[in-house]
Amino acid sequence: MNKLIAGIMAGVAFGVVDVALMIPIAMADKPRAMVASFVNRFAIGFLAVNLPIISTPWLRGVAVGLILSLPDAIITKIYGPILGIGVAGGLIVALAAGR
Repeated sequence: MNKLIAGIMAGVAFGVVDVALMIPIAMADKPRAMVASFVNRFAIGFLAVNLPIISTPWLRGVAVGLILSLPDAIITKIYGPILGIGVAGGLIVALAAGR
């Protein structure tokens, strides 16, 4: 499969899963938070597949997940869940793309 298409599919899948996890959470501006979360997780999925800088897939996934999740974690002061889901998702996407 073309890496561009695989990255888009991985990004959409990760974004949808993350937004689904947010459904039961009560927050002030839920639609805006869900869109922002989808965009962030889409970027993680897309870059974990297509970023050529780090050749080891699992390391690339972890690095992309951590780097792109860190600003959201700092802003919200919710480090564990945001960084955990970002790193785990980046790892899973990169490992799946590496096969």
